[in-house]
Amino acid sequence: MGKIKIITKEEESNKVAEEATVPKAGAKVPKKKVVAGTLHVEATFNNTKVVLSDKEGNTLFWTSAGSLGFKGAKKGTPFAASKAGSVIGEKAKALGIKEVDVKVKGVGSGREPTIRAFMAYDIEISGVRDLTPVPHNGPKPKKPRRV
Repeated sequence: MGKIKIITKEEESNKVAEEATVPKAGAKVPKKKVVAGTLHVEATFNNTKVVLSDKEGNTLFWTSAGSLGFKGAKKGTPFAASKAGSVIGEKAKALGIKEVDVKVKGVGSGREPTIRAFMAYDIEISGVRDLTPVPHNGPKPKKPRRV
């Protein structure tokens, strides 16, 4: 037959204390506390990409209209951009972010709806910078056509 282990009162109390300190696998505990961050919005004609990073530039969360299930021409709509902003807003609120600096790049229609949807989660926006590249001269034009 097998051996029988006798558990004393002290061993039983130690076992209960160990179980209380270990977090459960299903519980969502943020890995690090971030108070301030940067929201990068890239709005093109075809899609809207949103990245949330800390002040050093390390990416915390990202999403895009395409990753949310929008396909084709619907990815470039303001509605899809607002959905992307709200997804990032939920994640930022869960992480405990209080203040965000916004950097917008591109000329798409999802620039403002993304920021408005993000503001709905009571996160203060300290400033908005436009980083859209502007060509100073552009490429050389085509030669005139000879017929």
